[in-house]
Amino acid sequence: MTTSAVPDETSARPDERTATPEGADPRSGAAARVRAALATAVGRRSALGAPQPALADALAALQADAAGLGATDVALAEVADLFGLTGTQAEVLAVAQLPDVHPSGHLLTGLLSGDTGAARPTVALALELAGRSVADPAARALLDAAGRLRRTGLLELDGDDALTARRLRLPDRVSARLLGVLTPPPGVDRLLVDPVPADAPGVEEVTAALAAGEPLVWVHAPLGTAGSAVAVGACRALDVDVLVADLERLPATPAAPLDPLVVRAAVRDLVLEAGLTGAVLVLAGAHLAGPHLVETDRAAVPVVAVGRGAWDAHWGLPLPPSVQAGRLTTTDRAAQWDRLLGPGVATRDVLALRLTPEQITTVARRAVADAALVGQDAPDATTVRAAARRLSTSGSSRARSSGTPASLDDLVLPDRTRREVERLVGWVRDRDDVLALGDLHGKGGKGTGISALFSGSPGTGKTLAAHVLADSLGADLFQVDLSAVVDKYIGETEKNLERVFGQAESLGAVLFFDEADSLFGSRSAVNDARDRYANQEVSYLLQRMEASEGVTILATNLRGNLDPAFARRLHFMVHFPDPDEATRARLWQHHLDQLPTTDPADPVDVPLLARALELAGGDIRNIVLAAAYDAVAERRSVGMRDVRTAADREIAKLGRRVGHPDWPEPA
Repeated sequence: MTTSAVPDETSARPDERTATPEGADPRSGAAARVRAALATAVGRRSALGAPQPALADALAALQADAAGLGATDVALAEVADLFGLTGTQAEVLAVAQLPDVHPSGHLLTGLLSGDTGAARPTVALALELAGRSVADPAARALLDAAGRLRRTGLLELDGDDALTARRLRLPDRVSARLLGVLTPPPGVDRLLVDPVPADAPGVEEVTAALAAGEPLVWVHAPLGTAGSAVAVGACRALDVDVLVADLERLPATPAAPLDPLVVRAAVRDLVLEAGLTGAVLVLAGAHLAGPHLVETDRAAVPVVAVGRGAWDAHWGLPLPPSVQAGRLTTTDRAAQWDRLLGPGVATRDVLALRLTPEQITTVARRAVADAALVGQDAPDATTVRAAARRLSTSGSSRARSSGTPASLDDLVLPDRTRREVERLVGWVRDRDDVLALGDLHGKGGKGTGISALFSGSPGTGKTLAAHVLADSLGADLFQVDLSAVVDKYIGETEKNLERVFGQAESLGAVLFFDEADSLFGSRSAVNDARDRYANQEVSYLLQRMEASEGVTILATNLRGNLDPAFARRLHFMVHFPDPDEATRARLWQHHLDQLPTTDPADPVDVPLLARALELAGGDIRNIVLAAAYDAVAERRSVGMRDVRTAADREIAKLGRRVGHPDWPEPA
């Protein structure tokens, strides 16, 4: 396969074949030829003028240490081979390297360039030592900005003087590589991730594009797809080295977004690093680079850019081949978990975690380390899910992740409602397997997201059910702050909503709209401009929900206020009824069971509480919490007297009376 993305230059020196043994690679002896040319240049200058002892002494010192420069000569030949340099280009690079490779080389390049001491070589000196005339246009093209040396980032020119007077300088990373340093610099190393291959849809297409010599391949990898792993799998199929970097590892927060200059510099540094290692660059998070992907045009190796969106034709590059990354099925994820942790650890809850192959590897390593910290021989499913939750935590102010994850056992609901919630959790868990069957979900411009409506009175468990859904996925609950979304200016609400949807999808979070009827209300007849724009906002939400790739939950106390058109966009409509007496008894018992103990001398009468107090689950939780505070204040266990006092306060707060004959009047 072709490994160069930069057109070859045919400006080799005419006598290049005679300068090296027949059949030898002219790049391999470039450094030695430059040192020989140094001796000639020193002799020529001594013949033209007064003797210069400093030149002779510096040359003698360099020649005396020539035997010790073998490693740098080999590194120069390796870099020249990786970047496809001609012999003359390799010699120019060797001249630029002289100040870095030996102090006498630094002095020689300064004195030969007309300076009084050590300095970097001029363009004129570099061409002279490479055996080229400064009057030759082809020779000058060697150091043109579009030439291979400068375009690939191997060489830079300092100053703004005439071209022949400008100075040659090696970037720090190139200088280090030519000195034999293979370790990437810290700024680049922080962006590198372990290459993890996957046999998912898209591998064959990427393999074919790379084999055909495409310099850039775009992999469209929406949330949940194995984009980077597909690219790595293609490189493994071609048996070529691969360097994987993730731009999402660049430091950024909502308050301090990515600096475009930082992104551009990161892409440039990664392209150079890939060239210096001779590896195909897989650039994950490429959607963050956008127009800065133009820096990949400098690459001496193919680049596979993996982004969450489609390719944008305005990014200033020729249209690359585009490949749709496939998704890992539950079976695929199970195989990787078993390979990393052994069979049996990946339970159904673990397999529900919608992680990429790279994330599975990261979580597995963390889980093994966490298990070792507590003396376990191997991690269990709980340890794995805890590690995955730390991985998915976003740090966003809108994301809510409680210290203790909520489970289905925390939901005390009527059987029919609970079955619907369990069915919703099952849909979300099995989504990738359904998507792998075909285009049943997501065809015709529709997204592959899942949306649900939770309706019911306050305190009936809608918000808790949303938390259960998020925790079952190991994801954050991204709770929408309506005050930060709704804007009085036309069009701003839609922009804010697009930002919310996009951020939730990028974080893999469950998007939760509480009090949704205030935003998703029914459209009305247009009587004035306000009606028109209010209807426009609802219409936008209808379209955006249909195109969503994530999980969206709407919660409302007034289901009838929602626009009827949302019904078709919703996969689930779950009603949370007010609890009946049996459900209230289970709710009381569930919340009391969270306490370590209750007062045996004053037992809590659960049947009486369930029979006398017609309250929702949220109210019951508030009462038990208040009773716990009252009991702790008196340094004793919770008893019925504490619960009764707290219940009276809660009933009064709700503006109601108990009115049950078995319930005593408050004192």
